[in-house]
Order: sequence, then C-alpha cells, then structure tokens
Amino acid sequence: MQAFHYELIHICKQSGARLGRLHTPHGVIETPCYMPVGTQATVKAMLPRDLKEVGAQICLANTYHLFERPGHRLVREAGGLHAFMGWDRPILTDSGGFQVFSLAGTNRIREDGVEFRSLLDGRKHFFTPESVMEIEQALGADIAMAFDECAPYPSDAAYTRAAMERTHRWARRCKAAHTREDQALFGIVQGGLFKEMRIESAKALADMDFIGYGIGGLSVGEPKPLMYEMLEVLMPHMPQNKPRYLMGVGSPDCLVEGVIRGVDMFDCVLQTRIARNGLALTGQGKRMLRNASFEHDFTPIEPGCDCYACTGGFTRAYIRHLVKCKEILAAQLITLHNLRFSLRLMENIRQAIAEDRLLDFRRECIEQGMFD
Repeated sequence: MQAFHYELIHICKQSGARLGRLHTPHGVIETPCYMPVGTQATVKAMLPRDLKEVGAQICLANTYHLFERPGHRLVREAGGLHAFMGWDRPILTDSGGFQVFSLAGTNRIREDGVEFRSLLDGRKHFFTPESVMEIEQALGADIAMAFDECAPYPSDAAYTRAAMERTHRWARRCKAAHTREDQALFGIVQGGLFKEMRIESAKALADMDFIGYGIGGLSVGEPKPLMYEMLEVLMPHMPQNKPRYLMGVGSPDCLVEGVIRGVDMFDCVLQTRIARNGLALTGQGKRMLRNASFEHDFTPIEPGCDCYACTGGFTRAYIRHLVKCKEILAAQLITLHNLRFSLRLMENIRQAIAEDRLLDFRRECIEQGMFD
C-alpha cells in the first residue's frame, strides 16, 4: 500500500458527511477527526501518554515557531519531530504562513516570498515556498502544508484575488521543491469570502493533484454562517478521493457543522487555550470553573465523562480552587477534559455518519445545549 492513502468508507445518507481513513507512515487516522495543536512540539499541559489516552490520533506542530526555536536543523539532528517530541503517531506541520502574514506592519510580501521580523528577537527572516519546504522536510512530519498567502478579514476582491493567485503559484513551487516520499504535501484553497474565487481556487489546486487539501482563510473573524456558506459552495468542487482539512476550526458547533458540509479534518487551539483560563467544554455548554457558583460543587467537570479528570475523583470545587491558586494541575485537568470531550465528540460524529443519522445527532447536540 502507498505510504499515504485515503479511503472513503461511507457517505451519510441523511447529511452527505464522509467517513474515511487516512493511512500514513505513523498510523491510520479515522476521519472526520479533530487534531490537537502542539505549537512548540508539545500540546500545552499534556504528556504524550495522556494525549494517547484521550484518543488523539494525530497532533500538529508549527513550522514558524519551530524554525525560530530550536531550529529545524536541530530537530532533524534529533531524528525528526516524532523522535524529538516522543510522539509515535502522525504529525502535521502547518507552513507558518498564517503566523508570517499575521505580522502586519512588519512583513514585506514579494513574489518570491515574504520578509518578516522575528517575534522573539526582531531579526529579519525571509520565507519562500522552497525554504518552507526545506524546513518542513527537516521537521519530518507525516503531513506538510504548502506555503500560502492568507488574506485577512475583511479584504476586498482585488486583494483577495492577488493573494489567491500568489497562493496557486507558490503551491506549484512547493510541489516542485517537495521531495520526501514519506511525507504528504497538502495544498491550501484560498479565495476569502468570494464564492467564485473559492471555486476557482478549488479547481486550480485539484489540478495540481495534491495528496490532500487544506481550506484556509476561514474562521478569521467572519460570522460563522458565512464560513458555512463558503464550505457549501466549495465542497462540490473538491476532489472526492482526497482528505479535506478546515484549518484553525474546532469549536463543538463548527466541528458538527463542518462535517455535515464535507470536512474530514480540523484543528484548533480553543480546547487548550480556554482550559488555561478555567473554561471547560461539556455536553451542556461551557462551564467557567473559576466562578463562585462551583465553590461547593463536589461533582466532576462533566458527570458521565470517561476522562481521568472526571473519573479520578477531582471535583469542580477542587478544580476551582486550583484555578484560583493558579496551580498547574488546573490547566492539566481541564485541558485533558476539553481534549477528551472534543475527541469523543468526533467519535460520536463518526458513529452517527456510519448509522446515517448525523442530522439527528446535530439536533440532539442543540437540544442538550452543547453549542451554548
């Protein structure tokens, strides 16, 4: 079998959502899936052992941040990201493009690449499609993303078109520079909130025949209904036999709505970021555990949850105490729970697809208040 192979197993008769498997050198990923984000080659507050326990099939790392420190050459010397971070399951690296282009006012976009200043020490760097491929191949993740230009929200049609067309030219250069056979390269569809451009970008990237496709430039500040509308316009023009990855999206409602619209892969820092502030995800909505209402609450974060934070005897009152004292264990427990909640949600989504009842499942989530 090929090092990378996507199987489309079943299409939900009720919703059209996809059930699949993505084969990689470090394991098979059941899709649709949520991918925890480990920006600095670690998912904050989580041991790799705990990531496995909560059901993470794959995690992300950030090309820009690892380029800054410790440097991609050191990671290559260590044997690649898998050895460096002690994770033997699949890894995806983004291209760093979002970080580079978010440095508005300090970057200079040219046709050959982007000049920008380091967030750490102010030094000048220059990223090109070729140099980004060199970095990502040195990092050695199972999946690498092409270097793209993400137009900010809002952007007018002229800017969005220029960024999209540059993304297409850079995608060709990335593909020409990428040589690792044990690493999949995904192209990234752009086009902002312009329907015609989204379709044009999908077709252009499909013609380049990437192993998979990211959908970029969404969840950047636009209302969620607009994001869903773009997905509905875009998906009929995406290859059916390749995985589709909606980048930077991971709230419970967006996971369900994205899958209904044909998305296979998601990532988001939401689960870990809000945990560090004391906010937990539950089937009945978010719970801010630092609130005084939980001071005498001796129940788990979410009764019935199978994660260690909920089954290990830790109560909301105790976790509130940890949050108020700024103890590290608070972030560990809430992060563990939030990740398990999201990964279990994806397990339930996959089951609902297999049973041709995903729209019914969405209704049940809404009725119990999960998206509140």
